[in-house]
Amino acid sequence: MSGAGPASPGRGGAAAPPPADRRRDSPAAGSPIQPIIKDVGEVYSRLLDHRPVIQGEIRYFVKEFEEKRGLRELRVLENLKNTIFETNEHVLPKCEQAMQDNLSETFKRSDVLQFVVSVQAANAMVRRLQERECEARKIQADKVMAREEKCIAHWEEFMKEQQNKRAEVDEEHRKAMERLKEQYSEMEKELAKYASF
Repeated sequence: MSGAGPASPGRGGAAAPPPADRRRDSPAAGSPIQPIIKDVGEVYSRLLDHRPVIQGEIRYFVKEFEEKRGLRELRVLENLKNTIFETNEHVLPKCEQAMQDNLSETFKRSDVLQFVVSVQAANAMVRRLQERECEARKIQADKVMAREEKCIAHWEEFMKEQQNKRAEVDEEHRKAMERLKEQYSEMEKELAKYASF
């Protein structure tokens, strides 16, 4: 039991280590400290070795991201990439060419009259936009006013209902008071009859 014999494969189930490792393990082999060392190793692997947990989380994240979503984000990014590529390859050169053509044409016709006409057209467009904006604001203000009027009408109707209910309650209270007065007067009359005895 001093550790000179071969190590038993009882706890770990592993074969005996090579002779070079035997010199290192020989003082602890078979001694009462060996189970403690093994327990410390297990505690270390459970508490401080987070690789299995992290690998599980990574697998779960990949499964959630790729499988359940069906690579939707990847398709969206691919579509965006294709759109950007088409824009860069086809639309942008056409726009540049049209701009160059229009600019060269504008420079050729650098007439003051053309400039005035374009400014007038721009002014007309701005005026139309302002009118549309004013109309939209007016429509919005009309909607707000209609809502306010509707709320006021609801409030007035509610107050009328409350006044009617209050009048009903007051009437019921007055009738109940009259009944109680009559009842008490009759009781006083009956008491007066019995008091004379």
